[in-house]
Amino acid sequence: MSFSVIKGAGYVLAHTPDMIMHNGTTQTTERHVNPDSDYLKKVPSHLRTYEEVVNYLPNQTYIGNMTPEELRGYEQPWYNKSLENSERYGRFGEIMPQNEFLGLMKIVDVFDLVMLENSFTDSVRESLVNHPIVTDELINKLKAGEEKATIEKEVNENHAEALYNNGELIGCVKKAHDIDSNLNAHVILENLVAKASGVLSMLNLLNKNDIDPKSIDYVVECSEEACGDMNQRGGGNFAKAIAEVAGCINATGSDTRGFCAAPAHALIEAAALVQSGVYENVVIVAGGSTAKLGMNGKDHVKKDMPILEDVLGGFAVLVSKNDGVNPVLRTDLVGRHTVGTGSSPQAVITSLITNPLDRGDLKITDIDKYSVEMQNPDITKPAGAGDVPTANYKMIAALGVKRKEIEKKDLMNFVTKHGMPGWAPTQGHIPSGVPYIGFARDAMLEGKINKTMVVGKGSLFLGRMTNLFDGVSIVIEKNNGEVDEKSSVSEEKIRGMVAEAMRDFASHLLK
Repeated sequence: MSFSVIKGAGYVLAHTPDMIMHNGTTQTTERHVNPDSDYLKKVPSHLRTYEEVVNYLPNQTYIGNMTPEELRGYEQPWYNKSLENSERYGRFGEIMPQNEFLGLMKIVDVFDLVMLENSFTDSVRESLVNHPIVTDELINKLKAGEEKATIEKEVNENHAEALYNNGELIGCVKKAHDIDSNLNAHVILENLVAKASGVLSMLNLLNKNDIDPKSIDYVVECSEEACGDMNQRGGGNFAKAIAEVAGCINATGSDTRGFCAAPAHALIEAAALVQSGVYENVVIVAGGSTAKLGMNGKDHVKKDMPILEDVLGGFAVLVSKNDGVNPVLRTDLVGRHTVGTGSSPQAVITSLITNPLDRGDLKITDIDKYSVEMQNPDITKPAGAGDVPTANYKMIAALGVKRKEIEKKDLMNFVTKHGMPGWAPTQGHIPSGVPYIGFARDAMLEGKINKTMVVGKGSLFLGRMTNLFDGVSIVIEKNNGEVDEKSSVSEEKIRGMVAEAMRDFASHLLK
């Protein structure tokens, strides 16, 4: 059976500074515990403008206007540097401003739970009309706005979740049920944010890669959110909800959850579904998480930095049947952290890195680039978490030294050659291996690299159901041009064998 291929990728960011204060878990918790805290008072003065967010080096890398190698050429930290004349739109996607994203939330809302004020609705409609991939059909879903007094009443009397733009109340998200906590306004807002950013990711994937939405057969949604009601809290289905808005009328789908590792799980699932012949074109997609906005904000403010976790992330990747051109997903080289693996760093790296490589008779150095937890060190280092990608590369290199595949003196050379600086926002699942897929595809099509490994890790203990760690990996390889493996039995002969078996079965029934 021929391996499936990566046929395209899309990456988006949505700048949502007002959601930091009103929807980020760190800030909302602080308001509950210590409403008069100095930190909350300082937040507004540490928010970046949209232009600053667009000019930020890691963000330009995320949407494909810079390569990871080009990013490495700039000395850290990056937040005090600006890439002038940066573009909103990139090779893989875009950075959407907050006002347009709020309008998109209204567009994807099919139960009229989002209310936007009249004048704001008119202004955002005018902005979205000029968006290259927001169609007239979608614009028509942006219904007439509401009076501000009506919105204020919903917020003050009916527990609606307020929506702000530039510090001004411009809308709200209503609760979807009177007593169901899984359909309260807070959860509905989180879910609509995930859906809207997922839709934006899907639209960019389709547009940037010239893909017909009608050709999509299946969608796997793999964010960290889960939608449902009191009878099935995480029942889903974000996948079909996103596919519906994106015009994928021939698609079905389902959601996959695995904390930060979910995208890597979804990539393997998509590869297997296509390789088996069940579906021809499968998209994995994920939207962003409001809860993670400003997650490390206290440390950033303490160090007199801007709050860098001010963007929602999203991505979409198309997996299709082998075309002899695009990079293949080596489902025979999959790593997995099993129940019995253990949680020591060596056990984790062995299960995810060397075990699959050994099955392919490959050395650690045979992988040109490892895409691990590609978290932006600008965000994590001030918070005391260090440089996460570099720490991962050092562990891989150390295992290579132990296996005598790398000289000890070359350990840091390995980190530079086979690793990359992190550029993804700390949105949990967003950094988990997948940010490099678009770059890897380009590099393989250009003949610059032959193999990469996508590694996803997850912290299952966060759900309080198990103390287990989680992780999976898969090798992506340059296509050798061979589309189908030759079968030893012709299709005509197989049809004959099936017909003969059916005749024998019918004859048996008549006896």
